[in-house]
Amino acid sequence: MERRSFVQGAGLAGVLAAGIAPAVVQAQASLRWRLASSFPKSLDTIYGAAEVFAKKVGEMSGGKFQISVHSAGELMPAFGVVDGVQNATVEAAHTVPYYFFGKDPTFAIGAAIPFGLNSRQMSAWMYEGNGLKLMREFYANYNIINFPGGNTGAQMGGWFRKEVKTLADVKGLKFRIGGFAGKVIERLGGVPQNIPGGEIYQSLEKGTIDAAEWVGPYDDEKLGFAKVAPFYAYPGWWEGGPQVDLFINRKAYDGLSAEYKAIVEAASSHAHVDMQAKYDARNPAALKRLVAGGAKLFRFPKDMMDAAFKESMALYSELSASNPAWKKVYEDYAVFRRDQNLWFRFTEAGFDDFMQQQKL
Repeated sequence: MERRSFVQGAGLAGVLAAGIAPAVVQAQASLRWRLASSFPKSLDTIYGAAEVFAKKVGEMSGGKFQISVHSAGELMPAFGVVDGVQNATVEAAHTVPYYFFGKDPTFAIGAAIPFGLNSRQMSAWMYEGNGLKLMREFYANYNIINFPGGNTGAQMGGWFRKEVKTLADVKGLKFRIGGFAGKVIERLGGVPQNIPGGEIYQSLEKGTIDAAEWVGPYDDEKLGFAKVAPFYAYPGWWEGGPQVDLFINRKAYDGLSAEYKAIVEAASSHAHVDMQAKYDARNPAALKRLVAGGAKLFRFPKDMMDAAFKESMALYSELSASNPAWKKVYEDYAVFRRDQNLWFRFTEAGFDDFMQQQKL
């Protein structure tokens, strides 16, 4: 069979199996992209996922497709990356979609919404449900195609100067909280603040804010929050499984060869798994160190949790009535969430509940 005909007919998987992929890759043009991150380099888990992605793209392309990764503020502000990709200032970005709920609340569903999916459920909705299809239809309005690029797993509830003992303690609380969840905090009487990760410590230290959440023990320890706000809350009910995305300019992506598109897809899924593996492996030891250093753990009170759930569901109903894009995506998401919780109730939750009571 003629080599060109074989390659066209077999696709990437076929040529890999046949052992001729190196020649195919070498036939591709050299390419260099820039990727803008919303995170500081000091956070080697969440920022590092973009580097994992870029490294894998380089390896899989034999060094011909190079992506340089730039931390928040290097090319553009942390919250300017969607505009950067949309306007083709950069070819790609690595960010959390809910940062951009101000453009449209639908962005938040692509990351995490209060009392939403956990990380496994989110990946299932994206890859096997309608998640990727629906979110890509929405992101097309911004000249963007997205690829899952990480998940932190369920997050902690943040650092507080004073323990929250009742719902009343939320009134007037100036709370740095990421993205869409601030709308619920506001409905509870709090004052949400949307501040980039690299600026949170200074705001807490100066008393500009009363509390702040980021991700979990490993990152929070690096950021030093325990030094200025010793009370550490759980669970982060607004982030049961927040997905971090790779946003790619649609024209830049469409200009890639089929092989390079396959490489981007494979490298992003690798980074997606790698990020949560690192958080799950590193958070336990970090939590032990924080508690040994004086951090005081507390669980959010039930009246606060109940009120937050009620307000979240009311908010989603209001958005469905006023925002067609939200309604289309959320209706599918909600059905998927219902079925996932039914399944997890009998499997994951039952198993985890038993195991966590054992003294191993």
